[in-house]
Amino acid sequence: MKRRRFLSKAGLAATGAAATTVVGCTQQKKEDAGQAPAAHTGKTYQWKMVTTWPPNLPVMQTGAERFAKRVGEATDGRIKIQVFAAGELVPALSVFDAVSEGTVECGNGAAYYWAGKVPAAQWFAAVPFGFNAQGINSWFYSGGGLELWEEIYAPFNIVPRPQGNTGVQMGGWFRKEMNTIADYKGLKMRIPGLGGKVVSKAGGTVVLLPGGEIFTSLERGVIDATEWVGPMHDLRMGFYKAAKYYYYPGWHEPGTCLEVMFNKKAYDALPKELQSILDAVAAEVNLWSLCEFEAGNGAALQTLISDHGVNLVRFPEPLLKDLRKLATETLEEEADKDPASRKVHEAYKKFKAQVGVWGSVSENPYYNVIADKYALKK
Repeated sequence: MKRRRFLSKAGLAATGAAATTVVGCTQQKKEDAGQAPAAHTGKTYQWKMVTTWPPNLPVMQTGAERFAKRVGEATDGRIKIQVFAAGELVPALSVFDAVSEGTVECGNGAAYYWAGKVPAAQWFAAVPFGFNAQGINSWFYSGGGLELWEEIYAPFNIVPRPQGNTGVQMGGWFRKEMNTIADYKGLKMRIPGLGGKVVSKAGGTVVLLPGGEIFTSLERGVIDATEWVGPMHDLRMGFYKAAKYYYYPGWHEPGTCLEVMFNKKAYDALPKELQSILDAVAAEVNLWSLCEFEAGNGAALQTLISDHGVNLVRFPEPLLKDLRKLATETLEEEADKDPASRKVHEAYKKFKAQVGVWGSVSENPYYNVIADKYALKK
């Protein structure tokens, strides 16, 4: 029922957008005829949004700004959101608390950043060897995942919504070759979430760093490896200057969801039509962000290889097999730590089995057939 209500809200928002277009055309006719357009009489809301992203970071920070802009347009200015990048109002990893406490009305980040406070949140961002973008969106919108996410965040007075997806990420940048699982022993790597726990189980040391601190740490040898996102962002961050080997695939984050969070009191205080618009715009930016990543990563990867001589390396199959085994063990161990994590993990596994059956006869065989047509130029 909750999912139906959410979809109903999105439908109402779409209807509202269409109505806004009609009203806009009518107002234009009035202006052409010398009549002043009618102003809306509803209450206006001035909100603040804080993010975990560095200023001007494409798709992530610019996605948060796009969300704010589109909300302003769709509400005819009734909701105005001022966006603050990491550190401008609160530190990157304090976004969840700021929204929870009502210091700000909304925030933007990725759910695995709050693992220390809400362990079950990690499943709503990325699971090693888990959902890709299509899978996690299907879980949220059609498989009960969003309702479960709302339940997990409710004690913290937060309403979550999917608001972006990176698609399959890269495996990361390494200062040495990775041939076997033993190469993780003693490795200092910046990697968040459940993927980080797998690396730790393999003998590595996980270092949590916000985006703005990664390059310097990698360059100076404070860390031996890092994952970030994909070629488009990795090129911009200049990691190729600090690490020799660029590994794939991104087993740790096969379809990372980005989130927008609303303080529940602020969200509930809005009229229903404005809540619907927030929900619909979040869904719109969710789609937009995935399209941006898919459109930009290919060209950026080619630039990294052709212009910067990056060593693009696939993780060896035996290593991936070992990592997958460790991931399965890690997920079960993490799920056992609290009832909420166990509940989310079981729901995730159940839906993964459902969509995996279809994927095994649809996406996977199709990409295997066409792979040779899109080989990387070296």
